[in-house]
Formats: sequence, structure tokens, C-alpha cells
Amino acid sequence: MFLTRIFTAVIGIPFICVCVYYGNILFRVMMLVISVLCVLEYLLLMSKKYNPYIIISLIMMIAFFILMCFFKNFSADKVGIYSIIMIFILFGTELFNKNPDLCMNRILSSFFGAFFIPLTLVYMIYIRDLNNGMEFVFFIFIVTWILDTAAYIFGKIFGKHKLAMSISPMKTIEGAIMGIIFAVLTSTICRNMFMSNILTLKNAVLLGIVISIVGQSSDLAESLIKRDVNVKDSGRIIPGHGGFFDRFDSYIFVAPIVYHILKFLK
Repeated sequence: MFLTRIFTAVIGIPFICVCVYYGNILFRVMMLVISVLCVLEYLLLMSKKYNPYIIISLIMMIAFFILMCFFKNFSADKVGIYSIIMIFILFGTELFNKNPDLCMNRILSSFFGAFFIPLTLVYMIYIRDLNNGMEFVFFIFIVTWILDTAAYIFGKIFGKHKLAMSISPMKTIEGAIMGIIFAVLTSTICRNMFMSNILTLKNAVLLGIVISIVGQSSDLAESLIKRDVNVKDSGRIIPGHGGFFDRFDSYIFVAPIVYHILKFLK
């Protein structure tokens, strides 16, 4: 399993790096594709129990993502208006459903996929559009990759105390602690290698701590969704990693929080 994870990473990482480096439309399209696949996997998970409106949710999600990342004047007020339109459409769809039982489960599970997931992942594009955004995106990807790998390896070797047994039985406190340590070490190394002129050592440590804690919490949040429908992986499209939702779940909370920290630090 570990060798499969490494092999997949060797193939996938160079492609991601090219998209991050060139930015603009290439990076936007990459994040759109990632978001669509994450939302699709999420909706398919929910369909095992809650029957969300998959097609409607995907259409609204794609439209929402495009509005947020391609139109600079799509303000917070407009995000609120669009979310209300989404809810209106979903409630309107229920009016034509002959069986109103569990309608709120269908509406809320559909809305989460159409609104919340793209809303958080689009912040990776907002970070890329900042001054020195390319470096910050690389920083986030690298720290998160090392965090996940360290937590996985050390949890596998030394893990004895479960972190959240009912949510993710394989995750351990030892793995989580080592993930935090390696995330902070990686953040300081990245800072010294290619970000010394744009990030202080103190801020690099701060971001490393934030990414490690928030990233692992975001990972557990996705595990909570999977446990609700009794599924181990969100998909099988990425060998050794599960699905796209499994691979990019850490960024759901990391991206918006890091973005606002960077805006505050500047």
C-alpha cells in the first residue's frame, strides 16, 4: 500500500507543480476539476443514505466555483445571494417530489456539496493570486503532504493510542503529534529554502502549526462523513490514496484559514 502511495505521488506531484507554477487558467482549471471530483465523490457517498440531488448539486457547484474564481467582483454579498438561490432551487425541487419524507436530508446534503466544498477549495486560487502566491501554494502543498505522510508512517509504526476510534480507527495520537512536528520542521525548511524574503521564521512556524492542526481536523471531518455512510474510502480513482475527496480533504479547512492568516500578516 505504501509503495502504491509513493508511485501515485511520483506521477501526480509533477503535474500539480506545473499547474501551480504557471497559475492563471491552468491552476484554476486544475482546482475546478479537483473540486468537481471531490463533490461528486461526496454526493455518491451521501447517495448511500440521504439521496442528494447529484446532477442539480453538481451543476450549481460548477456555476458557483466559476463565479468565485473567474469573476473578481463576486463579493461576499453575492455569495450569500447565490447560496439563497441554491436553497430556493433545492426546496423548489422538493415541491415536485411525491415523497416529502427526509426532504431536509436531501436538501442539506445537496447544499453542502454545491456550496461549502467549492467555497473552501476556491481559496487555493485566492492564495495563488496573492503576491508571492505561487510560493505560498507550494508551501501549503508541501507541508500538507509531509504532514499526511509523517502521520501515516509514524502512526503505523509507533501508534498505540487511538486519536478518534469511532471516526477513524487507524489514526493515532502518536501519528498526529509526529505529523505536527514534521509539519513545523517542513514549514521552516521551506521558509529557508525559497521564502526567506517573504515569510519570517516565526510566521513560518505559526503556519506550520495551523496547517498541521487544521489539516488533521479537516481529514477527520471527512472521515466523519464516511463513517456516517459506513464507507472506508471516498473512491478508488487514485491508487493507494482512495478518492480525490480523501486526498484533498485536508485543504477544505486549511485553504480558507491560511488565506485569511496571510491577509492578516500582510
